[in-house]
Amino acid sequence: MIEPIAEQLEQHIRDRYEIEPDDRDFNQTVHLFDYGYIDSIGATALIAHIEQTYGIQVTNQDLMLYPLNTIQEIAEFITKKTGR
Repeated sequence: MIEPIAEQLEQHIRDRYEIEPDDRDFNQTVHLFDYGYIDSIGATALIAHIEQTYGIQVTNQDLMLYPLNTIQEIAEFITKKTGR
């Protein structure tokens, strides 16, 4: 079930990174880093959130193997890692 995870991630990112509700560019398929929503420090915090919230470990190998640039990609990764 990718959709509930994607919705949870979207809400967390909106809240944590103070993204305005009327930001037309922000959606579940926008490249979070290229568009400047999250920087390298924010990426570290997001990984910590994912690990704590979903009970998984994000390894360096995961970062190399899986695209984790959009909310949808991150939700798909979480789904694979948790077996949901």
